[in-house]
Amino acid sequence: MNSQLSAAAIQMTSSSELAANLEKAARLIAKAAEQGAKLVVLPENFALMGRTERDKLSIMEPPGQGPIQDFLASAADQFDLWLVGGSIPLRSQDPTKAYAACLIYGPGGTLKGRYDKIHLFDVNLPGTDESYRESHTIAAGDCPLLLATPFGKLGVAICYDIRFPEFIRALSAQGLEILAVPAAFTARTGAAHWEVLLRARAIENQCFVIAAAQTGTHESGRQTYGHSMIIDPWGNVLARLGREEGVCLATLDLNALGQIRRDFPVLTHRRF
Repeated sequence: MNSQLSAAAIQMTSSSELAANLEKAARLIAKAAEQGAKLVVLPENFALMGRTERDKLSIMEPPGQGPIQDFLASAADQFDLWLVGGSIPLRSQDPTKAYAACLIYGPGGTLKGRYDKIHLFDVNLPGTDESYRESHTIAAGDCPLLLATPFGKLGVAICYDIRFPEFIRALSAQGLEILAVPAAFTARTGAAHWEVLLRARAIENQCFVIAAAQTGTHESGRQTYGHSMIIDPWGNVLARLGREEGVCLATLDLNALGQIRRDFPVLTHRRF
């Protein structure tokens, strides 16, 4: 296993136009690859941030076929990298709901794993009139994903999932080393909680965190926080963006991860 991994988080302001979003994602993946990235994480809903929550249902695809899945497979193949495909709407048994599915493709464009978002964002934001009900259009998943890769064990948490430490701890108990976090945090919750949640998950699980975010104002009027970042197992922020679209790139030292776990063996001291 190569001890040095160049990883990238892609930050986007996705629109209601599928083709334009895929073109933008292709540009940013290419930019990451040009800078040497071998693991790239796209944000949640990278292919569509619709004017309404139901818009996603118009582009949902059956598993294994469709233009978004073809795009992801082609990009992983073209740039010879591992691609964590944010989240896309895949057909569920209920025609009124889609799974928020994160598909991971490897070099050659082979599908390596799928994770369906488990924790759905059904909240009223305190002190505002903002309200979200993901469960109205999204079917919840029920199976975490931990994927063996050439650079270590890779897990996925989509946006709201990051607020549930027991969920990440379950991945950690199976050997989690790198956590990919595709997200579309609201501007308000992001300013309050985004960085502290990500750094806490990295520290308490002694893993790398690659968090790829939506940013800016979308056509629905929703504002997302941005600030994509890559964090090491000690909680250091290795790289970050602000509110701009772009590529957040860092080198992950996998030997250092092992050394931290040997020197500071907190994961072996768990009692519960």
